[in-house]
Amino acid sequence: MNETIRVLEERRSCRKFKPDMITEEELNTVLKAGCYAPSGMGKQSPVIIAITNKEFRDKLARENAKIMGKEDIDPFYGAPVIVIVLADKSIFTYKEDGSLVIGNMLNAAESLGLGSIWIHRAKEEFESDFGKNILKELGIEGDYEGIGHCALGYWDGEKPEPAPRKDNYVYRIL
Repeated sequence: MNETIRVLEERRSCRKFKPDMITEEELNTVLKAGCYAPSGMGKQSPVIIAITNKEFRDKLARENAKIMGKEDIDPFYGAPVIVIVLADKSIFTYKEDGSLVIGNMLNAAESLGLGSIWIHRAKEEFESDFGKNILKELGIEGDYEGIGHCALGYWDGEKPEPAPRKDNYVYRIL
């Protein structure tokens, strides 16, 4: 089977990560894959923020859990790396562009044998003072919306089998 198709078919969301940090090479590979995602008219509306600092990662997790309404959990499932994708709202395709970045990173992670999962609530995070302060500290200016998080790390346990594909998923006009 073609390696790309294998990656697409075998990728699963990881909901239990080992605490071990991934390598710099693995992280850079995933980030680069995100940078090469398609974007509407090639405008490259997204920005990517990679977090490997445990203290900051835990602070982000607490904020995300608050938004979720479940302050006693880790919404990132223990992943040591959190990558946030935001996109410039002035670009018509910003949501799609940001989603494609996350999709590329999820698939790149699978190709490297890493666990990954898309986590929501980035929109709410970056509408708050908490998120706005992050952007300010990083010198990111503009009207950005949080699209999502890509949590990365090593699997802790077995990867689950895929759910059966639903009937009538694909229709064709011949």
